[in-house]
Formats: sequence, C-alpha cells, structure tokens
Amino acid sequence: MPLPVPSGSSPFPGEPFPLGATLTDRGVNFAVVADGAQAVDLCLVDALGSEQMVPMQDRRYGIWHTFVPGVRAGQRYGYRVTGRDRSKILLDPYARRVDTTEYDLMAASAAGVDTLGRVPLAVVVEQVRVSPARPAIPWEHSIVYEAHVAGLTRLHPEVPSALRGTYAGIAHPAVIEHLQRLHVTALELLPVHAHAAEPELHATGRRNYWGYSTLSYFAVHPGYSSVPGQELAEFAAMVETLHAADIEVILDVVYNHTCEGGSGLPVDLSWRGLAPDTYYLPAGHDITGTGSTVDPKSLTVVRMITDSLRYWATELGVDGFRFDLASVLGRPGGGPFDSGSALLTAIAADPVLSQVKLIAEPWDATGEGYAVGRFGAQWAEWNDRYRDAVRDFWRGVGGVRDLGYRLSGSEDLYGGNRGPWASVNFVTAHDGFTLRDIVSYEQKHNEANGEKNRDGTDNNRSANYGAEGATSDPEILAVRARQARNIAATVLLSTGTPMLLGGDEIWRTQGGNNNAYCQDNAVSWVDWSQVTNRDDDDLGTEAARMLAFVRRTTGIRRESPALHQGEFFEGRAPVGGDGVPDLVWFSQSGRQMTDADWFDGQRRTLQMWLDGRDVRGHTTTGAPMTDHSWLLVLHADADPIELTLPGPPYGEAYTPVLDTSGPTGEPEDPSPLSAGVELTMPGRTLWLLRAHRTSEEDDVTTPDVPPSGND
Repeated sequence: MPLPVPSGSSPFPGEPFPLGATLTDRGVNFAVVADGAQAVDLCLVDALGSEQMVPMQDRRYGIWHTFVPGVRAGQRYGYRVTGRDRSKILLDPYARRVDTTEYDLMAASAAGVDTLGRVPLAVVVEQVRVSPARPAIPWEHSIVYEAHVAGLTRLHPEVPSALRGTYAGIAHPAVIEHLQRLHVTALELLPVHAHAAEPELHATGRRNYWGYSTLSYFAVHPGYSSVPGQELAEFAAMVETLHAADIEVILDVVYNHTCEGGSGLPVDLSWRGLAPDTYYLPAGHDITGTGSTVDPKSLTVVRMITDSLRYWATELGVDGFRFDLASVLGRPGGGPFDSGSALLTAIAADPVLSQVKLIAEPWDATGEGYAVGRFGAQWAEWNDRYRDAVRDFWRGVGGVRDLGYRLSGSEDLYGGNRGPWASVNFVTAHDGFTLRDIVSYEQKHNEANGEKNRDGTDNNRSANYGAEGATSDPEILAVRARQARNIAATVLLSTGTPMLLGGDEIWRTQGGNNNAYCQDNAVSWVDWSQVTNRDDDDLGTEAARMLAFVRRTTGIRRESPALHQGEFFEGRAPVGGDGVPDLVWFSQSGRQMTDADWFDGQRRTLQMWLDGRDVRGHTTTGAPMTDHSWLLVLHADADPIELTLPGPPYGEAYTPVLDTSGPTGEPEDPSPLSAGVELTMPGRTLWLLRAHRTSEEDDVTTPDVPPSGND
C-alpha cells in the first residue's frame, strides 16, 4: 500500500490553479491532475532530449503542483506517473503548445517501453492575446461557411506557395475577399486543436486529415503554421484579420473523444497515462465509435473542457464553437442524454461562454444519443432533418409537409425557448457528399479510404440524373447544375442559419467519396483553377457560373430582412395592418394549402409567402425592420406545371428576383408577373419573387450588417 503523499514538502510548492504551465517573471508554475497516482514527476527536457526530473511533492484538491524557478518560454516538458507505467512520458492536458503531433506507435502502445523522444511533449509559451474587438454578428444575420484550414488554400494560385494550407493562407487578401463577396459572416473551421492520428489509422500509414482526433484541447495544431513553432501567433493573427473583415471565427471542437485509441490498440500519450478512470468511459462503453470516449461526469473533465473553451474565446478571440458529437457531452457515464447535465449547464451558465455562439452536432454513434431539438435555450443545432427534407424534395421523394417546417425555421424542433436561428440549415458538410456530388452520384465511392468502401453512410438521398459520376452528356450536366442551384437557393432562402460547405460554391467534387476523413490530397482540397484569374462576367465554366449564383443569392438574403427573421412566424397579422398573416402557404393553384394538400405525398410544388411589413427581428441597434413581401416558389417535378400566383392582398404582381433556370440565377425577363393568372413554371425550378402590394410602403429598413466587400 503506498505511503500518503506529504503536503507542502517542496521548497517551491507552487499553486494548484491555474492548471497547466503558467509562466511568470520568476519561473513557471506546473499543475496537473493525476488521480490515483502514487507520485508524479515533472520532466524538463532539454534541446538534446535529456530530461531533468522534478518531484511534484505537493497535492491539493487532487492536483499535483510545483513551481520551478528560472524556467522560461520554449521549455519542453512532460510528466511521469508512479503507480501506472512510469516508462511513459505524458503530455500535459493543458499544454498551450506541442513540439510535434507524431508519435512512435510501438513504443506508445507497449507496456514498459520508454517513450522519451518518441511522443509529443508540451512547450511553455508566453501569453498571446487577440484584440477584444469582435464583429458580434446577430444569429439571424449569420451565414456560416465550413472549411478546412489546409484544404481551403492548398491549391489557391493567388496565395503564395509558402502560405498555402496554413492559418496565414486563410488570412490572405484573396481568401478574405472571396468570403466577403459570398457575404459570409462566420468561418467555421474543422478542428484546429492539436491532433494526431488514431492508433488504428497510424498502424496503416493513414492520418486523420479532418482532425477529429484531439491530442491537446489547448494547443493550436502546429501542422497549419507557415513557420514552425509560430502556430499560436499565426492563428491569433488570422483571427484578427478575419475580425477586421467582419467575419467571425467558429471552431469545430472534439471534446467527445481523444486520439488515444480504443481497447484494441490504446496508446499512452496523455490522459490515459495520467488518470484514465477520470477522463474516459470504462471499456465497453464506447458511444463515439472511436474508443477513448471522454466521460463528462467528473469535475476534472467539466473543468478541462470549460477552461479550454474560455481560453480559445478570451485569449484567442474565437467567436463560437461547433461541438462534434455533442450528445456525448450530455451523457455522463454514458447514460441517457440530459440537456441539463453538469457539463452542458456549466457551458451555458459560464459568463464568457454564454456570450459566444454554441452549435451542437446533436447526435453520437448510438441511437440513444440522437438529440435533435433537445439541447438547451442557448444552443443552435445542426439540423439533419432539414438536410434530409431538402435533399428528398428536390430528388422528387415525398411531399411537402416536412419541407414546410424546414423552410420556416423548424419551429417543431426549436420552438419554445429558442428561435429559428437555432436551426443550422445545411444540406452538405465535411462528412457526406459535396453539393456537386449530391447531384452526380447515387452511391458512395470510398475505396480510396482503405476500408473496402464499408465506411461512410449509405443514406445519401442523392441522384445522378442518368449517369453515375463524371459524364459528358450535356443534358445530364444541365440538370445537375440546375438541381444544385435549387438546393443552394433553398438553403440560403430558408428561415434559420444557413451553412455552406467550402468549395460548393465553385463546384467542388470528391469523386463520390462521402467520408474523405483520411484524404489529405486533391480529393479534399478546394480546386480554384476554374474561378481565379477571371473577370466576373467570364462565366465559361460551371464553377464560375455557380459562384455567380451563390453570390447573387447570398446578397439577396443579406439585403432582405424578411428572408432571415429572428423569431418564428405566428400566422398573425400586424397591428394596424390589413389583416394579412405574416406567413401564408399556397398550392400551385394560388389557393391556400389545405390539410389534404399538406398530406399529399405526391405534391411537388409549394408557394411560401412572407409579409415584409411584419419582420421578426431588429437591426443591431435595436430598430425594427421592414422589407418587401416575398413569394418563394419551389417546383421539384421534372415536368413544367401550370401555376397561379396568389392575388390581392398578397400581391397584385410579382417581380422575379431569382430564377434557378438560369445559370447565375438572374431572371431572363425581370418584368412583373401578374397575380391570379395561370403561368407555366419550368420543371425543377425555384423562383424568388418580390410582391407588389398597394398597401405596402415603398421604404424598407434593412439590417445594419457589416459591409460585404466588392459586389
């Protein structure tokens, strides 16, 4: 039985808080959790790889701590734990920088094999703090753009070669201008926490390109720095550059599991060697599909995650977080999902974190973890029911009943104490088909991933329109481009928070790979060759035409408050108005939808009318907003349809503003269309029409959102 550890026996005991390595003008305070350890040694490693051990003889609140005079920034260090495998030198869970993300799999996984020089070490750093000035874009004015740091710029010809694939590449003027002209308000980056290949991938010579395999929750990933060792400063500079362009930064964070592997091939890099029972669910309780599932039950884990989030939000200026497999964070001990769990409550109640954007991926690898619509009042959620409804509608499956909920903000999921902003409306994301592939492939083609095409979902809800994958058939290509425009326009004109997948706007393909997690190559990188070094009116490529279309559509959304309202519709008429409700649904006949219409599974056409005089939301200065009234018409059938636009009081006539039958969305004939008169609407088309109402004032109040750059 181990002897009790003495308290206060070190000549420099230090303090238990803050955890990690805290640099002062006299030295460094080190503090680490190692529950159940008999003893902990701090190992200071010099440039030649030799270590100096400093016994951590003080422990308070379960935290081992010591102060070492004279230690400066740049010092590498790790920990060795007596009572477990002392041969393993372990990374500080609070490391602000790591010297590498590579490790020796055989050494790290074998008991009794010393890992000094074979695994990542922590590095003491000086504090870096981003300017506190932030864009602070209201949810209802947000357009999110999801991208990978490396993949977005690796092939960008206007970014200097030394900066491609880096934080500095993201901050390059060519990239900033592209985002501004898309009217993007938030750049959501795939994981930038330092990450390493999981043991199973490592063993086959592959790596996790996406980064969903965290090595440190506090360190910036070094592989995306243009200058070795400068990743912290370069990341901070990127954030400040984006903020100066009025673009927020949202990080995809992976607090549900780590890179230390499952029971089949675990490695001791950090948490597993320090306190496995504190950090992880027990073996056999894997709810992430990856092993090393983090258990949000313990105080240590709650503290680590909230400390990490606060660090990125306060010191590094991050504006929000998208939580990968967020349901895990509400399942302490792997039990049922609880939106009021200790960790989720701690995040929402935190005075700092309650002020940033919180986005949940509301599921995990189990059916029990599916929690769409069940997160708390301050959370937005990736809405997969929106994704499925839009994909199904445009490929001609099902009716319009579910689509109506999704177009109007998904109040059935987020009503009560949230608003339509809580629905992150997306049809494509990093995992799954790209927009181009949704309309080009019916089956996944993941052979290159090395798993015999068994990985990735089979539930693609996609169509190829006559040929699987690449084709030269002009009719098929025309239908594909049109359907892509329909899908993109639906996302951007629905009430809620739209999210675009980076590269979709320039016709990116992954060749049918719907799970390119290990493809750090042209499969995943954005190809800019078809849109750079071209004038705006040069529409000779499908990529250029799609880019023009997306720019046009995001611009319309940005300038039209009725299309991005902050509150749910109520079907009510504004006080002092003409008795017209704020939202009205019409069939193709121009008559209001009946229950029978909604439950007609063969219905392929829907008209959505929005009252511009009763906009739900305010400008950033608190002023009420007004707008034109709008009619959104969606027709998914391949054949044309005879359509009647609703007459007064909804509109005497309607001016076409967006028409997906054209390559850029610009209507071929902008002349007003008469209401109450039968028109022919082409197959597979979306129209956005501005209503002309004699009772509607001409002046409108648009949201005072930041300037959008060159249009």
